[in-house]
Amino acid sequence: MINSKLLNHMVSETIREHGAIDITAFSYVIEADVVFKEDEKRKCIENIKNGEKRLLQPSFFIGADWLIKNELAIYVAPKVDVNNQQIDYLQILYSCLSRPDIAKYTDQLYEIKIDQDYIEIQQEQDLLTPLLIVQFLQLLKEIVKKGLKKSYYSVERNLNGRIKGKVKVAQNIKRNLINNKKTSTICQYDVFGYDTIENRILKHTLKFIQRYLAQTSTLSQYIQPLVNYCQPAFVSVSDDVDLNHLKSIKHNAFYKEYKEAIRIAKLIIKRFGYNTRNAKAQPTGKTSVPPFWIDMSKLFEFYTLGLLKDRYGQKLIFQAQGTYGQPDFLLLDETNKLILDAKYRPIYQGKGYHNEDIRQLSGYARDTRLLSKLGYISEAEQDSAVVGCVLLYTDQKAEMMLPDDLTLNKVEGFTRFYKVPIAMPLIKY
Repeated sequence: MINSKLLNHMVSETIREHGAIDITAFSYVIEADVVFKEDEKRKCIENIKNGEKRLLQPSFFIGADWLIKNELAIYVAPKVDVNNQQIDYLQILYSCLSRPDIAKYTDQLYEIKIDQDYIEIQQEQDLLTPLLIVQFLQLLKEIVKKGLKKSYYSVERNLNGRIKGKVKVAQNIKRNLINNKKTSTICQYDVFGYDTIENRILKHTLKFIQRYLAQTSTLSQYIQPLVNYCQPAFVSVSDDVDLNHLKSIKHNAFYKEYKEAIRIAKLIIKRFGYNTRNAKAQPTGKTSVPPFWIDMSKLFEFYTLGLLKDRYGQKLIFQAQGTYGQPDFLLLDETNKLILDAKYRPIYQGKGYHNEDIRQLSGYARDTRLLSKLGYISEAEQDSAVVGCVLLYTDQKAEMMLPDDLTLNKVEGFTRFYKVPIAMPLIKY
């Protein structure tokens, strides 16, 4: 049984700025941290023991999970600013996933513990389903633009006056001979067309989504156009699916979007318990979700990637591999070559900075592999290069766009270190 007191605490991830949650008076004993994708360095919830006090410290993640399996759960909501305005998670997500060059990195964004027991939350707290739906529809759009895949698939037909393929003897006796239909024969044979198991699964998932959209206007405004775009392509495809066939699907490298779309389709179908009726809202306004986490620092990184791509296009390199690390962005501008990192930290809103961030970018600026990518090829060029480093951070007082010059705001005390504030979209009530 879920302890509703903690679940309804509506913990905002912004609490990390103001201190941890004091659970000293709780009768439950929580022993372990909650980590992201089994990575001990990426803690979604840190369990802290400070003398007699017991504390829970959320990090840069939103989601829901069990603190004690099947007994005590926690829900962490998107960030709330000082004016009690909430980050518009859906708009940010949509802006990121609507770009194929960014959407391909979304496996870094979230974790779903699909095989664990579900957690009951309020319908409006469900951040997982919109993420899966937006990701699926963007992939489906790319599939439709390229054209649905045609292939051979097996059909069973009751043919009149002819035989084709394999005769289904037992069924033919039962349905035709006993009923004196001597000219009819039930046959199984292969045909070449669109009504394949892969396309059926995609259409089946599309039906889940349409049922879900019928009762959530917030999400509909973003993705109903995608549904309208994709739906006509599946007119000739059945949605009758035997889910046991999922295991036998073979993917074609030419149709690379299919592999990821089928993977997301499986998650959506399993999320609703394989029943399209479960996609409807419960009368109580509640829903059940598997434990999940979404990395907001990674989402901010993707959001800034979109802004940078719009401004600089091919001059920007995302996640270039260095000798010992991987900065978020390299800017190969002829007049101002820069190394940029997105930091989802409030500390940069003042004059402060995080020491580890400075060390990290300083290391990137001396990495010979990264310097080569920036155009400093010879050893002499690399020895004399002082590459500018830019920290992109979230600040709701800033503009929702990049400044014309990324090097206007210096980080005091360091040579060629700069910071750029970026506001994220807020929910408009």
